[in-house]
Amino acid sequence: MKKSIFYHAECPVCVSAEQDIIHLIGESKVEIVHLGDDRSKITEAESLGIKSVPALVTPTGNVLHINFGASMADVKD
Repeated sequence: MKKSIFYHAECPVCVSAEQDIIHLIGESKVEIVHLGDDRSKITEAESLGIKSVPALVTPTGNVLHINFGASMADVKD
């Protein structure tokens, strides 16, 4: 089974959401992508339809924007 992917920028909102996602889905079923640490993933995230982080991409490709931590424009700066 393909994993969900959780994109975040390590702001307090993102860190809190990351812990909730891991608790709800399970660590083995979600890949965590920190866009500050892996800036090469920013283009990938945008191509999937992510407009802000934190966001979860489901195995079927649906993008779930969770709360609001930072826009993708903020992440790029």
